[in-house]
Amino acid sequence: MAAIVLREHPGSTIVTDSITSDGLTQFIEEELQGVHHRFQRGYKNVINESIRLNQIGQESWLAIETSGHGAMKENYFLDDGAYLISKLLVELARSKRSGQNITDLIANLTEPQESEEYRIKLKANDFKAQGAAVISQLETFATQQPDWRIVPKNYEGIRIAAQSASEDGWLLLRLSLHDPVLPLNIESNVQGGVAAMAARLAIFFQGIDALELPPALQPV
Repeated sequence: MAAIVLREHPGSTIVTDSITSDGLTQFIEEELQGVHHRFQRGYKNVINESIRLNQIGQESWLAIETSGHGAMKENYFLDDGAYLISKLLVELARSKRSGQNITDLIANLTEPQESEEYRIKLKANDFKAQGAAVISQLETFATQQPDWRIVPKNYEGIRIAAQSASEDGWLLLRLSLHDPVLPLNIESNVQGGVAAMAARLAIFFQGIDALELPPALQPV
């Protein structure tokens, strides 16, 4: 959809939720010459953010979440899957006429080597305050790691770029919109990179009480 929209509206902004990959950012900004704006999870959040950007003069024609919920400015920002499908069908017909495949649109989109999501349960009664405290502690921990960099312009939780050769990826820790859970997303461009980041995070989580950690994040 980003490829279609940026052909129709060059240089405009694509709004996605927070867990989209670095490969998508590279694809939108370097391959398609658009702007990628990551925002919060929740389809209403990405839609409202796209509307807000237009209101302040930053052209945005597509707001789409990883779940597939998407809305377009030309369709009054309705969460309308049928409209998105119609756009794709038009593109399918166009590509067939020119002897191409619709998947050629994303031929240069880089996928991560590994990707995992872990859910860390918060046991405190005030789980939102506990979750915010854990995220703040991780920010401090990340600044002490020579090969970790906190990603700026992040609107949900904390996103960290892991720059060592053995990790080469990113992680995002955020508070769930509804549940007493900290979802943790980790992606790596190298084999074993997710496990390497998880092992370093296990050291961090070891000193924090009232968390129920999945096995991958427990100290060995």
